[in-house]
Amino acid sequence: MLILDKLLLSPLYATVWAARQVHHAVQQEQAAEPERLTTELSDLYMMLDTGRLTEAEFSAREKEVLDRLDRIESR
Repeated sequence: MLILDKLLLSPLYATVWAARQVHHAVQQEQAAEPERLTTELSDLYMMLDTGRLTEAEFSAREKEVLDRLDRIESR
């Protein structure tokens, strides 16, 4: 009976395992987000210094990145 129960419940076990894997991946991505945004901010400063971005473009993109960082920190 135990083997039959495991066979019948295997789709449920697979679904739970998949949900845990997705949850783990989301947590890893969220943990890496501040570092990625900090790198993006550094890249923006470099592009501004090298003239690849105008001051207006830099300001707009910098505001977006800083807003996302603020939202992450407020969690």
